[in-house]
Amino acid sequence: MIDFNDQHFRPLYHFSPPANWLNDPNGLVFYQGEYHLFYQYHPGSSVWGPMHWGHAVSLDLMNWRHLPVALYPDEHGMIFSGSAVIDWENSAGFGKEAMVAVFTHHHDHYEAQSLAYSNDCGRTWTKYTGNPVLLPPDGLCDFRDPKVFWYEENGAGYWVMVLAAHHAIRFYTSPNLIDWTPVSTFGEHYGAHNSVWETPDLFRLPVEGCDQSRWVLTVGIGSGGPGGASGMQYFIGQFDGKAFTSDNSESTVLWVDFGADYYAAQSWSDSPDGRRLMIGWLNNWQYAQLIPTTTWRGVLSLPREMSLRRTADGIRLFQQPAAEVLNQRGAHIEWTDLNVSPGDNPLVNLHGCALELDVAFIVNPQVEYFGFRLRVGAGEQTIIAYDMREQKLFVDRSHSGQTDFEPGFTRVHFAKMRPVDGIVHLQIFLDWSCIEVFGNDGEVTITDTIFPAEASQGVELFAQGGEVQVRLLKVYEMKPASITAVEG
Repeated sequence: MIDFNDQHFRPLYHFSPPANWLNDPNGLVFYQGEYHLFYQYHPGSSVWGPMHWGHAVSLDLMNWRHLPVALYPDEHGMIFSGSAVIDWENSAGFGKEAMVAVFTHHHDHYEAQSLAYSNDCGRTWTKYTGNPVLLPPDGLCDFRDPKVFWYEENGAGYWVMVLAAHHAIRFYTSPNLIDWTPVSTFGEHYGAHNSVWETPDLFRLPVEGCDQSRWVLTVGIGSGGPGGASGMQYFIGQFDGKAFTSDNSESTVLWVDFGADYYAAQSWSDSPDGRRLMIGWLNNWQYAQLIPTTTWRGVLSLPREMSLRRTADGIRLFQQPAAEVLNQRGAHIEWTDLNVSPGDNPLVNLHGCALELDVAFIVNPQVEYFGFRLRVGAGEQTIIAYDMREQKLFVDRSHSGQTDFEPGFTRVHFAKMRPVDGIVHLQIFLDWSCIEVFGNDGEVTITDTIFPAEASQGVELFAQGGEVQVRLLKVYEMKPASITAVEG
């Protein structure tokens, strides 16, 4: 087991590396009962350096076994981000049901796409001797992070690669994962363009409540996100196997998450039951190498299940914690029909650093804002609240603990969110240095890191400017996940 005892910032039920540096999740694939999680990893330091692919497996998305490093830098460069697929019909010739990693080789600002394969459930890997298989066009420097999947229509199919290329997404097709043909480009004039685009994903989801479906294209952007610096935007539209068309106007910008710390998210290929499960890097490039951890840096979010629903603004992406997350619940306390006035704190006897809070507030137009203060201690608190007048959900970490490592860290993060039938529903996951907030069943999410003192463990429920009624509040202790050390 990983030693958590003297690392009070290390989360208990979020995934973190056994030691050293972690960033983007990579190569997410489900095969023979195991969820495979690869990730950008520097095994020699707790700051970014020569990138490898770390590797872990899980039977349930929460309890993980670390495996040896899967992919190492070589003569073509570092091993940057990418994806993994099961080649069910041996289209590449590496073996039937080979696990194939498609990744970016990076060397001196030159980026190209390469392959590696495994015939033993991802335990050992062989790099393709013909690497790289896709070279950058016209000397393009930013050409990375391939997401590959099998596209099939009317009984015929082929591989599709979705690739970040500077400020756009390029699409390629292949019969065999080796020979790639460019087919289209998307992104010019669409969405946010504050910096280069990265880490794309593309998947189809049904629209709840009808017989329609849409394709969702997610894209990371290194700066200009709603929480400051890194952010994840998404587009909803149609994909015909070669080209993506957005349902929304060029000026429409949709954000996956409104906090500072959800980036480079990817979804699992071949997830059982048809679920679209996604996980992101719980950090931000603005300060990722400065956060006050020591022997390790980097955490991944909780796995989320994605869905599409119609809203007053159109079809939108909803996110909820995967059902497996709820298996970490321990003992809980419950309150019903609770009235909270300014100055009250019904939770005065509650303390904790690893909790889930699930609450339904009945809105009162007269109240200013209401919510929770978490990790409360001497001069420290993180506020998660709803501003009734502005109709905004927000997280304020300006006094959350250590913040002086980066000036922008104290910024307040907020998302517009209307009550639903007079109710504001919040589901909050607190895990030592990680906070994930799901508003109104995942209509909006805010994900942030905090770095309070170990002694700051108070919990407060509060209202400002008037009384608010709590229809139902459940607070769960969250059990530690089992995350084993690296196996030989």
